[in-house]
Amino acid sequence: MLTGLNVASYMPASLAFLFLFILLLTSWRGRLYGLLLAIASLTASVWAATIAGLAYWQDTNPLLVGVLEILRHGTLTTFLFVVLNPFQPHETKADLPHIRSSIIAVGLFYLASLIYVIFFGQTHSDDWGHDSVLNNNFLIGVMMAIIGMILVEQYYRNAPQEQRWGIKFICLGLGTIFVYDFYLYSDALLFKKINTDIWAARGWVNALVVPLIAISAARNPKWAVGIAVSRKIMFYSSALFGAAIYLLLMSAAGYYIRYSGGSWGTVFQLIFLFGAAVLLVILLFSGTARAWLKIFISKHFFSYSYDYREEWLRFTHTLSEQETELRIRVIRSLAQLVESPAGGLWYLSEQGSYQPIARWNIPDVIHEAVDAGTPFCVFLKQHSWVVDLYQHDSEPQQYAAMVLPDWLPTIPKARWVVPLMLHANLIGFVVLTEPRSKINFNWEVRDLLKVSASQAASYLAQHETAQALSMARQFESFNRMSTFIVHDIKNLIAQLSLLVTNAEKHKNNPEFQQDMLETLSLSVNKMKRLLEKLSSAGKEENTKLVLLEEVLQQVVDSKLFYEPVPKLEILDRNLLVKADSSRLRRVLSHLVQNAIEATPRDGQVQVKLLLKDNWVMIEIRDTGHGMSEQFIQEKLFKPFESTKTAGMGVGVFESREYITELGGKILVFSKVRQGTVFNVMLQQVNV
Repeated sequence: MLTGLNVASYMPASLAFLFLFILLLTSWRGRLYGLLLAIASLTASVWAATIAGLAYWQDTNPLLVGVLEILRHGTLTTFLFVVLNPFQPHETKADLPHIRSSIIAVGLFYLASLIYVIFFGQTHSDDWGHDSVLNNNFLIGVMMAIIGMILVEQYYRNAPQEQRWGIKFICLGLGTIFVYDFYLYSDALLFKKINTDIWAARGWVNALVVPLIAISAARNPKWAVGIAVSRKIMFYSSALFGAAIYLLLMSAAGYYIRYSGGSWGTVFQLIFLFGAAVLLVILLFSGTARAWLKIFISKHFFSYSYDYREEWLRFTHTLSEQETELRIRVIRSLAQLVESPAGGLWYLSEQGSYQPIARWNIPDVIHEAVDAGTPFCVFLKQHSWVVDLYQHDSEPQQYAAMVLPDWLPTIPKARWVVPLMLHANLIGFVVLTEPRSKINFNWEVRDLLKVSASQAASYLAQHETAQALSMARQFESFNRMSTFIVHDIKNLIAQLSLLVTNAEKHKNNPEFQQDMLETLSLSVNKMKRLLEKLSSAGKEENTKLVLLEEVLQQVVDSKLFYEPVPKLEILDRNLLVKADSSRLRRVLSHLVQNAIEATPRDGQVQVKLLLKDNWVMIEIRDTGHGMSEQFIQEKLFKPFESTKTAGMGVGVFESREYITELGGKILVFSKVRQGTVFNVMLQQVNV
């Protein structure tokens, strides 16, 4: 009787662990966690099969069983140590990591136990005998169980709260194994022999915890659990297996009803079996049951490259955080999906070109814009493909209609171009660099990047729309502010008119003269400040050829009363541009004035005029307090943003708008506490 119980108990445990081993092995992708768990499952399968085989042939081999007991516990313990991180943190990067002392102690214990069982712990009785080494054998079992329980507790306790969802079942399963072994060997240590009933039930206990381990393995991508069969085959196999188990259980229950029901036993058995069969048919044809089974198989028996729940939560969290600017967050959120360490963002501007507006961990070497009509942008818009630059080099026929921009290969380790599509429109694209570790760039990764890029594009579009609305409201406020400025000017005019009226009467009074001079000086200065902040909207422009050296001389001469006095250097003469001279003079005057106000009195402000690469360049250089890279990228050319306390931030915005209207551009280079350089680039007119 006992022999049959041992076979019936330990053989299912062996098959269960063998099935788990196959699942882990067929989906193993070189990850250490999956390999160790597979080895532990194979060891447990051999252990259970050996005990079942010895029981079937009514043989006792305590040496073999003892060695397998230690190996089974040792492989499970090794897996737990690895997931707990076996290395102590090192203080500096130069220090080599070293193994924790507790691991060394446990390893020595297992080695000593193995040597003891092989050389000194042999016995030839069914229950490990009654000789002097008996207690030591049982004590080793107790110690192994205690070590296992401690490791399981530490694993669950030290896991972050968000990761416990994935490990709780394996902690429950392994904990059950170790607790049961502790109960078995404690009882044996107390009564000097192993309880045969506890020993016989041990196999089923181990078999029942295998599904718990499998569920946790399926929830942890690092363990790489999966099977190499199709979903359809797995679905029908699971349904058939479940139906078979159901019929066996119902038959056993019917058999029990028949023999415990007395004279009505046969009737009750038939009624019960018929009802069970009807219930099985209902379940097999139930759409809800089929859908549940499909979801269960997908969740617990198949693994993909990503845990989509965790990836999407991380992606959404990165886009939603407030610590960094949204454009940087868009790059980071896409880069995290492929472990890319750097990237850049190009966004569609009002001029119809894609401008580089953000970069993350890449050098500031790319300033080129990409016209929307180029084959590169047209290809991205029409196909919405994630462009793999490595594939483009090896299989150019896949991208026959696309021509890469000249600057794209100059980005260090550039790997992917991810289009940002919104309502079938290309609003921008992100360039990502080579990932930190090798990645299999297949359809799954492409689809994930494509869907994520679409979500990121909606975030960007919403952000740009909100900014445009905010700017419109600010301009509305500015227009209202202009009304108050006009009101102030009218008050100044009224004040001056009163002064003129009293001049004839008090012109010979010295006190009146002094007061008049002070009033005039204050009024003039105030009007100048007010008028310089107002644009000349509505005034007709008088566009003509302008000699730049004359305009710059006028600008510098108007600043002679300021400190530091700007110095003008004409390197190339007779340079002509087509512009409104008064508006161009006001723009250049504003940039020079900004340089003066940003520079201490003992500093320097230099203005140069030269011809460079067929561009007329006006260089305005100062040694002032400078600007940060973040301020230049995000705020410099936006209205109502200024580093000056009383500044309105409209002047630089107006300057760039007018220079852009003339077909030119403004380049800014600045370092905090070192100074700033404004390069105004204009198109030369040859006469």
